[in-house]
Amino acid sequence: MGRAFEYRRAAKEKRWGHMSRIFPKLSRAITMAAKEGGQDPDMNAKLRTAIQNAKAQNMPKDNIDSAIKRAAGKDASDFSEVNYEGKGPHGVLVFVECATDNTTRTVANVKSYFNKSGGSMVPTGSLEFMFARKAVFEFEKTDAIDIEEMELELIDAGLEEIEVEEDMVYVTGDYTSFGTLSKALEDKQIDVKKAVLKRIPTTPVEFTDEQLEDIEKLLDKIEEDDDVQHVFTNIA
Repeated sequence: MGRAFEYRRAAKEKRWGHMSRIFPKLSRAITMAAKEGGQDPDMNAKLRTAIQNAKAQNMPKDNIDSAIKRAAGKDASDFSEVNYEGKGPHGVLVFVECATDNTTRTVANVKSYFNKSGGSMVPTGSLEFMFARKAVFEFEKTDAIDIEEMELELIDAGLEEIEVEEDMVYVTGDYTSFGTLSKALEDKQIDVKKAVLKRIPTTPVEFTDEQLEDIEKLLDKIEEDDDVQHVFTNIA
């Protein structure tokens, strides 16, 4: 995963640990998943994952249940998923996924973050080819897990890569295999800590520590926005 990955993960976890916005973001992800694929987690892999991620952040059950029920309400019909793309400090590429009830507000906010950092937004679709969309599952490595055996068993479910970094295992497949990989890990009774649809850079770029500090300031502002769900970059 590399130094930059660890830098980003540590910085993001630190921010989220102090953000009162974390539950609203998780709640919105649950509502959007339920709106898209139905309110039954057993029949909706995306909803199961959203719930799983919320539980990993100690989100109360009542909050989760309320978010699911909200999918059937009028408020949920106002929400839509939108993506924005841009270039930040030192030429870093940034892909922003949002869930919003007011696209005018959201695009104005995101645009201001880029502009204030010396960057700019680019037309939608400009960076699509710079990122590969992948399903990524993260869980702890235990003595009971045989990585080579697991790799063979998950190939039919859509596994493309399995990595072990310290005490964590990262399972990656194409985004279209999200449901089958999720089900396969559930069947193996793997306690997945986090499951997301990521946009992984096809041509990662190395940045210096000083450059990363500048980039991090932009990412801080973007990720703190209530409408922003995920942010992806081409950092190596």
